[in-house]
Amino acid sequence: MTPRKLDFLFFDAGGGHRSAATALKQVIEEQGLAWQIRLVNLQEVLDSLDFLRKVTGVRLEDVYNLLLKKGWTLGTPQLLKVLHAVIRLRHPAQVRLLEAFWRRDPPDLAVSLIPNFNRALHEGLRRGAPGVPMVTILTDLADYPPHLWIEPESQYLICGTERAAGQARALGHDDARIFRTSGMILNPRFYETREVDRERERERLGLKPDLPTGLVLFGGEGSPAMLGIARRLDAAALPLQLIVVCGRNRELAERLRRARFRMPVFIEGFTREVPHYMRLSDFFIGKPGPGSISEALQMKLPVIVERNAWTLPQERYNADWVVEKQVGIALKSFRQIGSAVARLLEPEQYRRFRANAATLENRAVFEIPGILEEILCRKPPG
Repeated sequence: MTPRKLDFLFFDAGGGHRSAATALKQVIEEQGLAWQIRLVNLQEVLDSLDFLRKVTGVRLEDVYNLLLKKGWTLGTPQLLKVLHAVIRLRHPAQVRLLEAFWRRDPPDLAVSLIPNFNRALHEGLRRGAPGVPMVTILTDLADYPPHLWIEPESQYLICGTERAAGQARALGHDDARIFRTSGMILNPRFYETREVDRERERERLGLKPDLPTGLVLFGGEGSPAMLGIARRLDAAALPLQLIVVCGRNRELAERLRRARFRMPVFIEGFTREVPHYMRLSDFFIGKPGPGSISEALQMKLPVIVERNAWTLPQERYNADWVVEKQVGIALKSFRQIGSAVARLLEPEQYRRFRANAATLENRAVFEIPGILEEILCRKPPG
């Protein structure tokens, strides 16, 4: 039997899209499904249309990552409108490139793990590989309409929350084409059961074995806000310590290493050992990214996030979701981080948050291969 070919489309803007694609590919391979997975960076397919790269030599996705790294996120709802205007302007050219791409090597199924371009993806696939179905997997807890994730042209939608599924229904999509999973796609490493000597491992990092430990993490690019959080918690003189993971932000890591803290602080750069550091931690502090929140909650860590004008518009609902599920605290500003941590660590409050986190059983990365198989079986012959 000829293996089925699936295209997983992602961007490197942020990092969650590639991570979700590679995690899903890994699970499919571990499940022994006879599929060929092609990881497709849409930036590379559409590179000739990247006006910023033509003018500055810097890719659009790299500009986005720079905004995250520097914390320049105020006004992103307006920037998103500008981006959508540019996408509409270049839509015909995008469709032509995608049509040519898929005409050369059509898949049996196209799977989008990216926002903003799903209308062009659908049209390019329809022209270049007629009859091939397309699935959009939302890697956000909810859509931020219009034209972020869910489009009228969407064929199949995989949603990690009832809020997202409800948004799809509100746009007229039939329940037969909407699939609910139990959460966001996570790397399988977050499901491994490992015995860890927390006290010994904390000491190995220069931390106290018995102090409450917070993990500060703002995605792969880090954030200047992390330094302010560490300083405020140090000034609050609470009985706690921090593990601060700065990602690719070397400048931030160096500034943190030069800073003098009275409390124990371990500083890490880019690492693939986030699951290990979460096992050593008692709670999470970070931006309300869907991946980071979901990872923390999978490890049963209560979370503290921020929601204000600097929060990316597609991530604002995530902070509301944290409060709704009673798994942590959403602040208007990390300037309040000292009192928030003190409140979270109150024994009764901490037990409640942790118990609520334990009720969330996110198995999305293991559920989605079965959904994709069902969609492949629905594909009309020829």
